[in-house]
Amino acid sequence: MTQLTEILQFAQTGVWIAALVFIRISAAMALMPAFGEQILPMRVKLAAALAFTLVVAPVAWSDLSAAYESFGWLKLIATEVIAGLLIGILFRLFIIVLQIAGTVAAQSTSLSQIFGAGLGAEPQPAMSTLLVVAGLCLAVLAGLHVRIVEALIQSYSLFEPGRPISSVDVSQWGIGRVGYTFGLGLSLAAPFVLASLIYNLALGAINRAMPQLMVAFVGAPAISLGGLVILMLVAPLMLAIWLSLFFEHISLEGGAI
Repeated sequence: MTQLTEILQFAQTGVWIAALVFIRISAAMALMPAFGEQILPMRVKLAAALAFTLVVAPVAWSDLSAAYESFGWLKLIATEVIAGLLIGILFRLFIIVLQIAGTVAAQSTSLSQIFGAGLGAEPQPAMSTLLVVAGLCLAVLAGLHVRIVEALIQSYSLFEPGRPISSVDVSQWGIGRVGYTFGLGLSLAAPFVLASLIYNLALGAINRAMPQLMVAFVGAPAISLGGLVILMLVAPLMLAIWLSLFFEHISLEGGAI
């Protein structure tokens, strides 16, 4: 009976610890690229969260066991949810980079009226949808699931279970990450912005030289065709740069978040 009681206590503790791991991972999965997209069925998301839990739980067992004994299960829920959301936001911001780049490129080349189906509730310009889908495919083929597992395991060193997360640090980190996201998105769309600037300057010069010519009717198809050509030439380089920076910045080792 004594041994059976010990086994039952160990099993009960294991269930609660696994539940804490699942809480952090499920919070991250809500914002995770590819695995947390709105078009995916909820069953697929749940299966992915459970699969990641089975991988991460044995590694995080010792940290969570000590925290479980010190703080209890209920006190750990809030910190686990916040930690998971921060990890998910870190990954999601790099998808927003592609959305910003595609939106700016489409607006610069007069293609923003062409909407794609999008991966969320609101449609995005066709360029933005193309870049996001291509980026997600490249990330998955390059081992996105492995990087997610690494980030989740490293998160237990950065966000220790039971330790309060400073709102000041989170706000400073958020401001820096959001600024970097917009800067990188605009940088990736720089060829389209430059082409649009040259196009508008040339259109203004032609209009000054020949006021009777309806330059808008002549120039609008030209900028649209030029935007598609630039997209064909520049998109592989844009995605390669994005993928390298994505895998470089999602690492949590050494508190990179």
